[in-house]
Amino acid sequence: MAGLRKAQKEMTRRLLLSTALDLFQKKGYASTTIDDIAAAAGTTRVTFYAYFPSRAELMKALIGELNDLLGRTASAEHGSSARTLVNVVAEGDPAKIAEWLRETSKSWDAIHPHTKAAFEAAAVDPEIRVLVDAWFGEAIGDVLEGLELAGRFPPETRRLRATLAMTQLDYVERTWTPGQWSADLESTLDVLAQSWVALLASDKSLVLPRRPGGPP
Repeated sequence: MAGLRKAQKEMTRRLLLSTALDLFQKKGYASTTIDDIAAAAGTTRVTFYAYFPSRAELMKALIGELNDLLGRTASAEHGSSARTLVNVVAEGDPAKIAEWLRETSKSWDAIHPHTKAAFEAAAVDPEIRVLVDAWFGEAIGDVLEGLELAGRFPPETRRLRATLAMTQLDYVERTWTPGQWSADLESTLDVLAQSWVALLASDKSLVLPRRPGGPP
């Protein structure tokens, strides 16, 4: 019975999270109330508060899911880490940087609702703003660590380079939409990879090898 109750509680928690995420996409974070979430999930405010003390706490749980979706694991150095990213940046191989970005783009459809809701929440909730900034800082920390391991570029420029690279990736992930940009996804990733190589790879590696079938 204890196992069944635990499973049922987890199902309810998951239902509240998925319902909230759907409503955030349809109505926006600011316009979605706890009553909206509870009603859409077929439950009550009392049940909601049994799982999440506030809407912000629910949003924190959704942000936490991003780490799972992106394959990030706990890190004593900077909260969470994607070791593959650290290693790719440290190696500085243009082809591997391009491949990492291409692989990451495969998760965009899954993470887009989370990142969109997180940034909307951060705009109206200072508590979420702090959390989003910290989470984004962890990703920047991975790039910075890779540059430090490689000893590449003057130390005083490394964090700036890491910040610029991750800001570019974040913007493209949150805003690229099929048919609404003049460039298709492959061309977009090519340009993004060229920018990353210029920012993060050695000064002598500014030209990416052509991908099969890609533009000259």
